[in-house]
Amino acid sequence: MFKEIAVFAACMGEICMHTLLSPERPLKWTIIANLHAGGFIIPARWKRHHAHLKSSEAKARRNPRRVNAGPSSQAMVLGKGAGEQWGLIPTNGPGHAGKITEALIAGIHGETPGLAGDVPLHLIITAGGDGTSREVLMAVYTAPPELRSRFVVLRLPMGTGNDGADAWDLDKALDLLIDPSKIEMARALRLTTATGKGPFYAFNILSIGLDAFVTHMTNKMKRFLPGDSYKLWVDMAALFYDRLYRVGPMELRAFDEAGNTLNMLQERILLLAVGVSGRRTYGSHKWILPDDRNVCAVKQMALFRKLRLKGLFTTGGHSDKPESTLFTAHRVTFQGMYPILAQMDGEAVLLQPEDFPGCIERTEAAIPVLKGHA
Repeated sequence: MFKEIAVFAACMGEICMHTLLSPERPLKWTIIANLHAGGFIIPARWKRHHAHLKSSEAKARRNPRRVNAGPSSQAMVLGKGAGEQWGLIPTNGPGHAGKITEALIAGIHGETPGLAGDVPLHLIITAGGDGTSREVLMAVYTAPPELRSRFVVLRLPMGTGNDGADAWDLDKALDLLIDPSKIEMARALRLTTATGKGPFYAFNILSIGLDAFVTHMTNKMKRFLPGDSYKLWVDMAALFYDRLYRVGPMELRAFDEAGNTLNMLQERILLLAVGVSGRRTYGSHKWILPDDRNVCAVKQMALFRKLRLKGLFTTGGHSDKPESTLFTAHRVTFQGMYPILAQMDGEAVLLQPEDFPGCIERTEAAIPVLKGHA
């Protein structure tokens, strides 16, 4: 593993030294890496990533080498092992990526401008799965706006699922550093409850019901079932979910950004998924939101029908089935009678009847991320 870390850190450092991102500003980068993520420890994935790193490094070297870029001072202090000289900080468990990011944010108070009078741009690169990127994004989102504006986040697909990464393939994500790109402000999703439990945040998809149960069981059993066990729990949930959680009547109301009512459903809801935008996946690239609509509600159905339709969620083929209702909304409220699980980018929480009505809404655009020029 030491060799893999050294190769990854060195390639990433060279790519950052040749990035075209904001060339007029001093650049400080920090790589926050979960070295136990699938992209590092699964041999077939690492072999593919290694090839992408080497080809991307060669491509990046065609760009001019920057004189105003280098690893952040915080990374040089907090990093250890094979990668600190290249700005890599390994995480040591759940929550650590968020703490590292909070330390980075706290460390830029009183930061002095560069030679040209420009305040440095801090690039945070996450190298892990959706949990790592969620922790980093949460810390950036909750930072004061004047500090948040000095950062930009790039999410590399080094985990098992990578639905929240900036590209599914590593070379495509690295192209955002190598080719001209721009910084845009992204939204999050916020779940609030009647009892004040939360708020809870997601940066890809926030959902309740069957798929939150799948997430909960995947997380609970990952120590005993390493690797991608999501598909196993999808199959198990189709058989057993409504024996463990009662699927009762639920009222859904959808609103636009101005507060106008767009839609209302009163059905037995098997799952509700809300995306930051449309065209989003979860559960290792399952196309729950296959088009521009950012909300999908699926009605309860008989067991045979569940078994027949569950494979369609991989391709988005569920969208035209009578059990599915897809629409666009800024805010969705839900009211039910029975406990139900919610999941936020792979983190689950149990909601009780007293927590209703619950509300899922898109936040203001506040998270600086990279986007390629069309």
